[in-house]
Formats: sequence, structure tokens, C-alpha cells
Amino acid sequence: MGKAPEPTPPKETSAAQTGTSVSTAIANAFLNNPNEVTPDGTRTSEQTGTYTMKDPYTGLSYEIPRFTVNQTLSSQQQAIKDQQDQAKLNLGTLANTQSSFLNDYLGKPVDLNNDTTESRLMDLGRKRLDPKFQDQRTALETRLSNQGIKLGTPAYEKAMSQFGQQENDAYNQLLLQGRGQAVQEALTQRNQPINEIIGLMSGSQVQQPQFTGMNGSTIPTTDNAGIIANYDNMKAQQAAANGGIFGSLLGGLGGLFALSDERAKTDKEKIGETEDGMGIWSYRYKGDDTPQIGLMAQEVAKKKPEAVAVRPDGLMAVNYAKALKKKGGR
Repeated sequence: MGKAPEPTPPKETSAAQTGTSVSTAIANAFLNNPNEVTPDGTRTSEQTGTYTMKDPYTGLSYEIPRFTVNQTLSSQQQAIKDQQDQAKLNLGTLANTQSSFLNDYLGKPVDLNNDTTESRLMDLGRKRLDPKFQDQRTALETRLSNQGIKLGTPAYEKAMSQFGQQENDAYNQLLLQGRGQAVQEALTQRNQPINEIIGLMSGSQVQQPQFTGMNGSTIPTTDNAGIIANYDNMKAQQAAANGGIFGSLLGGLGGLFALSDERAKTDKEKIGETEDGMGIWSYRYKGDDTPQIGLMAQEVAKKKPEAVAVRPDGLMAVNYAKALKKKGGR
């Protein structure tokens, strides 16, 4: 009577799958990182060490390689980079020096109130309008005198009042139109040194060489839950198979007695029970390597002594047809 094979333990299956996955990932890492040679330089990838990864489920450890990628520029490209780096360093140093005065400079906010703006506009306007108005005033006085309009007369006062109104309107127009320009000039003057420093700093940022990224490979996840579920399923199938094999094989013995004495057996392992509570065992007969499945005569004698007989050599044999007969059955 044959014994059904035991399924592989889940940890062994998991270890095999994880080991294969790790080995594949390491092989891909080497394949996906070739050395490169270009007109602008070379790029080399090499293993520079390992770290140990321990699988918390199986307890096994794996040596995972570490890689270092090195890029070397050609002599021409290296010379260009050195010049660019030096220029950026010079600009950065200059910006740092120039920025030292900003503490006091920015501590004095720019004044854009109306009084200040109007004062600035009037200062600019008078330099051009005052000489012009003075010439026009002199010409008006001469014309009035030639026309016989004397100083202090109503006609003289009216003409001069109208000229004064024109002069006042011109300055008002200057204030209305010139305020935006005055504010812009003030802000431009204020921001000019700041913009110069920003310009210096924007050119001083160090640019990293363009390295090619490492094409790493991901270790696939081991489906331990699936492995364990499959293992449990195989155990259930094995139990059902053991029962079927046991019933079909032992039932075929009919009324024959078969040696079942536990003293004649070795490598005994209980793998199930009959409905009557007798153990179903896997074993080998002493001197025979063939796996067997059957009952133990000593247990059958306690439950169904009529199914047990003693052989001439003193060992007990079992009539499996009587031993497996259900109570109340024929």
C-alpha cells in the first residue's frame, strides 16, 4: 500500500521563489548598467560593495550588491567646465561683496507719499517751465505796455490774472501726468543695486554635470500568502487522498489477513483515523523500504478483536474487511 507524497513546506517554497527573484534582479542590474563612451566623456558603473538583506519570513540572508556610477569628462569638456565654474565663482564672490550694504539700504523704505512726489515733480518742472513762463510774462508785459494798458489798470490786472491761471494749469497738468513717471524713477533708482546683485547671483549657481541615471531593477514580491494557501489546500487534498487510497486499497484485501503488528513495522507516522477511532498509519516493514499505509493490529484488537489473528510466528495480522466494517453493517 503506497503513501501519498508530502507537499513541500511553504517556507522552502518561499525561499526558493525569493532566491530566484533576488538572483534575477541582480542579473538585470548588471545587464542594464553598461559602461558608456561618448565624445564628451565616459560613464562607468561598477560594484563597490554589498549589503545583507534578511528575509523576515524564512530567516535566510541575501547579499545585495551596491553600485557606483562614475562620469569622467573629456579634456576639452573638463576645460570648459573649469572655466564656467571659475566665472560663476567670481560672480558669486562679487554678489556677496556687493550685498553687504543692503542691511542699511533696505532699512530705509522708499518714500512715495504725495508730498515727496510732488516736490520731485515741481523740482523737475521748474527747471524747464519757470524760464519759459518768465519769458512769456515779460513778453506779455511789453505787449500790454505797447497797447497803452498801464500797470494797475483793470485790463492789466485781468491779463496778468489769466496768464497766472495758465501758469498754474500747466503745473497741475505736470503733477497729474508726471506722478507715474516720478514714482517709476524713484523705484528704478531704488531697485537698481538690488537687481545688479540678483543678476550676479543668478549666474553664480553651480550646474551639476548631467549624469545618466542608474537603471535599477525591482525585486518582485514573494507571494507568501498564496504559497501558504496552496500549502493548506494540498494538505486538505492529501488528507482526502489518504482516505480514498486507504479505503480502496484495504477494501481490496477482502477477507484476507495481513500482517499489521506494530512490532514488525518501522518509521511509523499517524496520518489519520477511521470512523471507529483507529489510527491510520504510514510505515515500512522492517527490512523493506517500500512505504505502506495501514492499521496497527494492537489498536484493532482493542476495538474489534474479531478482526485480529495471531500468526504462527507470534505476530498479529488484521482482517481489514472486518476491521473496516461499520457498526450495524454486514
